[in-house]
Amino acid sequence: MLDSSDSYLDAWMGREALAEGMIPVIGRLYRESNVVVSIHGRNLINLSTMNILKAHRFARRISKDELPLEETAPLVEILAHLELGSASIDIARLNQKFKEEANGATLEEFLRFELAEIVGKRGGDDHTGTDVVLYGFGRIGRLLARLLIEKTGNGQGLRLRAIVVRRGADNDLSKRASLLRRDSVHGPFVGTIRIDEDANTITANGVQVQVIYSDDPATIDYTAYGINNALVVDNTGRWRDAEGLSQHLQSAGVARVLLTAPGKDDLKNIVHGINHGTIVDTDQIVSAASCTTNAITPVLKAINDRFGVIHGHVETVHSFTNDQNLIDNFHAGERRGRSAALNMVITETGAATAVGKALPELLGKLTGSSIRVPTPDVSLAILNLSLETGTTKNEVNDYLREMSLHSELRKQIDYMNSPEMVSTDFVGSRRTGTVDGLATISTDRNLILYLWYDNEFGYSCQVVRVMEEMAGINRQSFPATDVVQEAMSVLAALESA
Repeated sequence: MLDSSDSYLDAWMGREALAEGMIPVIGRLYRESNVVVSIHGRNLINLSTMNILKAHRFARRISKDELPLEETAPLVEILAHLELGSASIDIARLNQKFKEEANGATLEEFLRFELAEIVGKRGGDDHTGTDVVLYGFGRIGRLLARLLIEKTGNGQGLRLRAIVVRRGADNDLSKRASLLRRDSVHGPFVGTIRIDEDANTITANGVQVQVIYSDDPATIDYTAYGINNALVVDNTGRWRDAEGLSQHLQSAGVARVLLTAPGKDDLKNIVHGINHGTIVDTDQIVSAASCTTNAITPVLKAINDRFGVIHGHVETVHSFTNDQNLIDNFHAGERRGRSAALNMVITETGAATAVGKALPELLGKLTGSSIRVPTPDVSLAILNLSLETGTTKNEVNDYLREMSLHSELRKQIDYMNSPEMVSTDFVGSRRTGTVDGLATISTDRNLILYLWYDNEFGYSCQVVRVMEEMAGINRQSFPATDVVQEAMSVLAALESA
């Protein structure tokens, strides 16, 4: 007879085997059909066995129970045989819907009905992919490169074709590749990287990227590299108004420009999840706003929608950035000349006022300031708000938890209530901000929220979402969040099929 420790180990190894079997199936769905498989919004593409197990464990936050791989593994296998068209499929929600609404239908029958719009539609998407050029290859540029390479799939989405930099040394190409390969904060690149010195290319996981050396955004002939109608993502911050950024449009092969910094004047500042619907085909230049604006705006919208915000102050405890000095030296900015590694530095932030550009109902209601601190990544926003409607800590936390799981802002808002979480735990978070529920303070109409955010990676994920919006890449989501079907309708449709 096996003792309890042996039975636990056997069960664990069984789950490991199921997770291992899911990996190639999930990868094949993505490569061949452009289908993104997720668990409650957690993308499963390119995950390890352990991370797939953790994603199933995460489901406890929603259903109180761990998501059984014994249920999801066969579901994924069936998906792989349905010849699906492009889509985003949440297998946790789909599995739950099957258990609640199938009414005797088999799993395959249910899936064929539920996904009828895309069953047999593999290859039916006529989108040929959008060429992307990264102008600048610093912290955000390299993280965008990682994300774009990860999302290449079958080439129908965003396709990283080139990066543009100023030549820094004779061995510039190998240095650029090395910085992409190794990152002190975000860890090693997952995959293989090769360089071709003669062709000036970096090939990462089969994605060949042309490295172009230039200091003039207006004179590059991208078409000479086979790049057409490209979306140029300007990561330099050198130009932040329409006049400066329009230089990119003078280069052959460029169609649109996205700025990864707050835009000035009349440029649209887009926070995905909030105002991305305002992007129209005639918008040639758009800003993705700042990391802090992206972090705080979704939560502020959620709070304003439910309780009303009279006014508030945003204090950001922000990791140091490349524009500060490592040791004391001259700097044109106030206080930023002092050592970033040794000091907390009070500085300004435009994030609070920038919220009003994305969320006009809060225009003029917020003030803001920032303290730069000696950490390389992950920041903390403290929202001190005066509300129209009184509330309690538990009510606010329950509401924000639900918003993080079930609302249209679930890609932006996350929620945690662990008493042991610290800043490094949020490195690599794909959400724009994570509410620290234990730190919430509420006294009737006065509310203080603490919001963690990876000011590099979380922001880069938002930038990619804006890029997809500009490129018209919108996968249909299943199961639909805004359509509730009666179980009898499901069975009736299956029986009549």
